[in-house]
Amino acid sequence: MIGLDTNVLLRFLVQDDLTQSPRATEIMERRLTKQNPGFVSIVCILEIVWVLGSLYKRSRWEIADRIEMLLAADNLQVQNEQEVYQGVIALRNGTGTFEDALIGGLGAWWGCSATLTLDQNAAKRLNGFQLI
Repeated sequence: MIGLDTNVLLRFLVQDDLTQSPRATEIMERRLTKQNPGFVSIVCILEIVWVLGSLYKRSRWEIADRIEMLLAADNLQVQNEQEVYQGVIALRNGTGTFEDALIGGLGAWWGCSATLTLDQNAAKRLNGFQLI
């Protein structure tokens, strides 16, 4: 298994650099396999979501599509895949931010009975959030 940095994944996803994008694509399409996958950490996923939204001004649907593409790739192992997918669902349904859904999902994964928040929107829209 080979760990992947956010910049490799972003260059592959957005294809915006004439030098780095082909290198990232070669890694993703030729070097990584189901038997020797790339590891994608939650930190990378969060950075991708943030960069696509803030820097590239992609819509929540476009961001969800990109993250779902990574989740579906046979040559990648995404940390806490199910909890990341909950973030994708929140983006697609407009029920909350990716980050909040991931926080709640990881809390549930660790056995938390609820996620306490001061965010009224998160408490209203996301299961398991409790407004304090």
